[in-house]
Amino acid sequence: MSNAADLRAQKCQHQVTALSADEVSERLQAINNWSLQDGKIVRKFSFKNYYDTLAFVNAIAYVIHAEDHHPELVVTYNQCVVKFDTHSVNGGKGGLSQNDFICAAKLDAIFDQSFV
Repeated sequence: MSNAADLRAQKCQHQVTALSADEVSERLQAINNWSLQDGKIVRKFSFKNYYDTLAFVNAIAYVIHAEDHHPELVVTYNQCVVKFDTHSVNGGKGGLSQNDFICAAKLDAIFDQSFV
């Protein structure tokens, strides 16, 4: 089983095959506070104010750009909801890939280091 440190050490690569339900369940155990919702992994990050929320969004922008794996973001005054899935898997029908979990673990590290 992968743990968060193992996931953070990996680099996103082009994915064409979605993870199985068992693989998704196993990887969800490695990342705290993420859940499976409508075929995506989702986490709500909470902040003291809008400035901290935007600082987080700016910090994660570098990582998600460098990994070339872009989540759906919902940004409000003191929250940022992040939703990951991979559009290129399952013949373009989408699903979850290793990349989603790699990026989730990296975003968790940014939050834990700067906003907790």
